[in-house]
Amino acid sequence: MLALSIPLSLPAVAANQELPRRVEQALKANKISSESLSVAMLPLNGSGAPTFVNADVSVNPASTMKLVTTYAALELLGPDHKWTTEFYADGPVKNGVLDGDLYLKGGGDPKLNMEKLWLLLRDLRANGVREVTGDLVLDRGHFIKPDLPVFKDDGGDQNKPFLVGPDSLLVNLKVVRFIARNDGGKVSIVAEPPIDTIRIDNRVQALPRAKCPGWPDVRYNPIANADGGVTVVVTGKLAQGCSGQTYLSLLDHPSYAAGTVRALWKELGGTIRGEDRMGDVPKGAQLLARAYSPDLVEIIRDINKYSNNTMARQLFLSLGAEFRNEADGDDSKAAQRVIRQWLAKKGITAPHLVIENGSGLSRDERVSARELAVLLQAAWQSPYAAEFISSLPLAAIDGTMRKRLRNTPVAGKAHIKTGTLNTVRAIAGYSRDGNGNTWAVVAILNDPRPWGASSILDQVLVSLSGQTPGTTTAQR
Repeated sequence: MLALSIPLSLPAVAANQELPRRVEQALKANKISSESLSVAMLPLNGSGAPTFVNADVSVNPASTMKLVTTYAALELLGPDHKWTTEFYADGPVKNGVLDGDLYLKGGGDPKLNMEKLWLLLRDLRANGVREVTGDLVLDRGHFIKPDLPVFKDDGGDQNKPFLVGPDSLLVNLKVVRFIARNDGGKVSIVAEPPIDTIRIDNRVQALPRAKCPGWPDVRYNPIANADGGVTVVVTGKLAQGCSGQTYLSLLDHPSYAAGTVRALWKELGGTIRGEDRMGDVPKGAQLLARAYSPDLVEIIRDINKYSNNTMARQLFLSLGAEFRNEADGDDSKAAQRVIRQWLAKKGITAPHLVIENGSGLSRDERVSARELAVLLQAAWQSPYAAEFISSLPLAAIDGTMRKRLRNTPVAGKAHIKTGTLNTVRAIAGYSRDGNGNTWAVVAILNDPRPWGASSILDQVLVSLSGQTPGTTTAQR
């Protein structure tokens, strides 16, 4: 946990402590108390007066916590930071045969997807390997992972991809894509990647040709097998000519990584005779192939635009691994220390800030609206401000904001990170007033019944868009 105390750098202008009328009306319409909503809005240029309503209350920020992690990473790791993934051999390669074990060393890459792994295996083939006589050995020692509480999904489905945790060897976000199709009156179910330990029991009923629904009636029920694999029982109905797909996380990290490597390697015509196991790359091992991740700038774009929890947690541990010392214990504690020192150097402290995993997928993470707004203010002044701001969803255009605020003055003019848990709705980022001036905006609602809260938060941005210099954010 990370708890800090912050001196704020604010304009010397009297601050508003009232909500805009639109916001008050939206709260009343949704039967939510105004005490549940924290708002902080800071003018970054122009002459507007800041607004603070319940801004010094400790609240759960949900995924807006990703702004802390990604901004810290930009300045501490640099926008061009990359991760590596490597194949090593502990024996000679002759006539296409590796006489020994093949090692896959993970470097914490948050975006080692199927395409990148396939290209890495192609490089392995290009370097003369076709057959491996020994084992496939996974080196997952890059991170010292913390022992953190497992987040319990409110829907009771632990196979949801957004719950996947970090790992030194994170392959394809550990997700399996299932595709159901009815071609010619016969239903087929395909898993991608085609991992041998995932078996499919297809019980889907084929229906005559009909209009295809937006959400086909196809259901997936994973059942663990005694051998460590999974059987997915697929039921439902699917009309001829229709298809549908879903994404599930079914295996642990090593089983998924090894299974995916073997599946792709087999498609490339390669073989691995031995077993799968864990181990460190031995000294003197021969480097056969290396893959680089995209730059950090692209990574934080994926994290913030699409609120990717797994990649955010991966980035948080990467901060710890990069600056770890012997006293830290694990990479989560190291990341907390590094962020604390980084904030102190910037003159920023925050008594309410509590970081658990850096993604916001937590019941324990905390911040105040004022503290998050001040962090956004600092990011606005950063040399990497353009990279940071462009990583945020653009209202009515893309990411998690693509369907919000359409046909409003805010459309295309606000870069906003969203946050959602069962008792939390949040927005944080940058928007403009009626005269084109930019503001840091934070609105976080914590309530047992937050239904309709997204529309309330949207009204914060709509109200700001009607403000002009010399007026207040409590303008009605």
